Amino acid sequence: MHMTADRHVASRPTRVRYKIIALIFIITSLNYADRATFSIAGSAASTELGLSPIQTGFILSAFAWAYALAQIPGGALLDRFGTKRIYAGAIAIWSLFTAAQAMIGLVPGLTAVTTLFTLRFLVGLAEAPSFPGNARLVAAWFPGPERGTASAIFNSAQYFSLVAFAPLMGWLVHSHGWRSVFWTMGGLGVIAALVFVRFIHGPDRHPAINAAELDLIREGGGQIGMEQRGNGSATFTWPNVRVLLTNRMMIGIYLGQYCINVLTYFFVTWFPIYLVKERGMNILEAGFAAALPALCGFAGGLAGGICSDRILKRTGNLDRARKVPLVAGMLLATLILACVWVDTGWLVIVLMSLAFFGKGIASLGWAVMADVAPRKLAGLSGGVFNMFGNMAGIVTPVVVGYIVAVTGSFDLALAFVAAHCLLTIVAYTMVVGPIRRLELGE
Repeated sequence: MHMTADRHVASRPTRVRYKIIALIFIITSLNYADRATFSIAGSAASTELGLSPIQTGFILSAFAWAYALAQIPGGALLDRFGTKRIYAGAIAIWSLFTAAQAMIGLVPGLTAVTTLFTLRFLVGLAEAPSFPGNARLVAAWFPGPERGTASAIFNSAQYFSLVAFAPLMGWLVHSHGWRSVFWTMGGLGVIAALVFVRFIHGPDRHPAINAAELDLIREGGGQIGMEQRGNGSATFTWPNVRVLLTNRMMIGIYLGQYCINVLTYFFVTWFPIYLVKERGMNILEAGFAAALPALCGFAGGLAGGICSDRILKRTGNLDRARKVPLVAGMLLATLILACVWVDTGWLVIVLMSLAFFGKGIASLGWAVMADVAPRKLAGLSGGVFNMFGNMAGIVTPVVVGYIVAVTGSFDLALAFVAAHCLLTIVAYTMVVGPIRRLELGE
């Protein structure tokens, strides 16, 4: 009787994959916090260093340029040298560059603008492998019916990061000066790199996993041997890139991610300014007001992933499981346009919160990438996907700024964002076609 009970316990799958996704979530939250350090510390730093608004704008743009440009090389490095080495190195390097920003103005002969721009640019380069690395870990560790939720968890860290780290960084600026933000976040990042090295392994190499969990992942389509297959082989070849850039399904997915990120980058760059200039809030009110849409985006992201996986388990239809939440979420996100006809501030926040809840539900792009990426090109595929997505970070702030400058209003800017919500639906329903794994021979 005792032996039978022991055998029954031993046959239960361990849950190591849940610990893996929890660690990825924490590191991705830190990743987004490091991107936002200058946004929080920038006002005090600009005053002390004598930076003009134009100079501050250039410094804020440095990250997005580098991050977008480095996506394909970052993904190729992951495929060639493995997730663990490249991702852990990336965390350590971007954290050191974050900490180095605390030294601005203290080194004779270096101008603050040039040094800050360079360091922000280097942070963007170093962070490039992070999301393709997340996608590789999810593809390796999670069976298909759990991939939507797992991808939603790490993707929702962008919202959680604002809620968790913005108050900490604001307190640091207030109590210890703007330089303390960079020292603290850089130090936390170095610790995170050490934790990553200690606890992140491939499923077939993790000391805590049992055979039952390994079988569950394998039978569900998890790419267990990914690290061994990919190591040492160069995936950045022009034929490989051509496969990704000429396949209709992949083009539709890239277009969809770009359009979704237009909404993301509007929120990150112009939303607080919109609340102040168009809605008459003071900066403190705008800061608190921005937290509710962020929380709704976080909740929507988790809801979208869970909903997608439930549809997949019930129907076995991957195409329906990914597209139904995506279309429904993007339709809800078009409510952002209703703010044009609303006068009261609280109703604007409600509409924006509903829009970001919808955007969160629709944010299944990384789950789709885990479903479709060629088995030997998971990193490169994720890099190309994230490059297109983050081009929205370059285009959106410029276009919205131009619209506001010419019209003196945000009305057309909100229409620009809402149009991209509808274009996301077009991309997935009319361009992508059936969602399935892309084979290199195609």
